[in-house]
This record gives sequence, structure tokens and C-alpha cells, in this order.
Amino acid sequence: MAIAVAKTRDKLIEVARQLFARIGVENTTMNDIATASEKGRRTLYTYFNNKKEIYNAVLESELKMLQNSLEVVVNKDLPADEKLIEFVSIRLELIKNVVFRNGTLRADFFRNIWQVENSRKSFDLKEIAFIQSILEDGIRQDIFEISNTHTMAVVLHHALKGLEVPYIRGTIKGFTSSDKSGRISIINLLFNGIKKEK
Repeated sequence: MAIAVAKTRDKLIEVARQLFARIGVENTTMNDIATASEKGRRTLYTYFNNKKEIYNAVLESELKMLQNSLEVVVNKDLPADEKLIEFVSIRLELIKNVVFRNGTLRADFFRNIWQVENSRKSFDLKEIAFIQSILEDGIRQDIFEISNTHTMAVVLHHALKGLEVPYIRGTIKGFTSSDKSGRISIINLLFNGIKKEK
């Protein structure tokens, strides 16, 4: 029974996400979601009281997908410096994919930045913990020399958030495997000051 409930909820969230991406959050009604999901209004209102709740559920679902993908990278058996570069590269690409799947940055899905930021709080804390874990692995592996891994993780997290829009718009290159020189420059910048001198 619990699996069926979760499946129904997940279907409603995915249908809402597609409608929000295609016609916009403002233009989508609860009735549109009920009709497109083939579930009916009563079922929809069993799970969500209003459109704001389903919008928040869509954001949380997208962030959970990001978190799960990043956790796979964190759990890889790699040297910490390689893992950090892979984490940064995959993270930026995942964010870009989420934005493209849900319309452009100008679409009203992302217009309410405060609501998106509020939904991101839990994800942001988890991401900081992931980065801190990689940095601590780097210290244990005698690769990094960092006096405060938490502070460094917070700084790297905010740096990555700042790179999101330029990366999505294509004004930052270098994290793709095809751009070797850009990637090397970014790696040198990222590790300047934390990679231990040999």
C-alpha cells in the first residue's frame, strides 16, 4: 500500500514538473495537473493542498535527484583530488541539466529565487558535508593541507553556487573532458593553496 501511495505521489510530482516546465507555474492549475496525471482532483488534493505545495515537492524532488548523484561520486574509491574535480564537474553539469529540463533560467519555474533558495537549504547543507568529507579524505591521503575543512567546504560550496548561472549560460568552459586546457587551469586554481607541496 505504501509503495502505491509513493508511486502516485511521484507521478503527480513528475506531471506537475512537466507542466511547470512547458507552460509555466503561474499558468498551470491544479485541475491541469489532475487531468494530465489521469488521477482526478480528489486524488491530487489527497496529496497536496495547493499548487505551492506541489511546486515545493517538485523542487525537492529535483534536489533529491542531484543529491543522490553527488553521493555516488563521494562514495567512489578515488584519490581525493580526483574525486573533488569529478564532484565539481558532475555537480555543474547536473545543475545545468535540471535547468534545461525545466525550461530556461528566465522561465517562471526559476523566477521565484527565494522559494528555490529556501528549498535548497537542506541540499546545500548536504553538499557542504559531501565536500568536507572529500577534503578530510584528502588530508588522510596526504594530498590536502587544510586547517579547517568545514570552512573550506562552505567556501567551495558558495563558489560552486556562484558558477552555476555562468556555467549554464556557457560563459564558463573547462570542466568538460573536451576542454583540456581550461580544465587544467580550473584545477590549478581550485587546488592553489590546498594541494600539499611535494
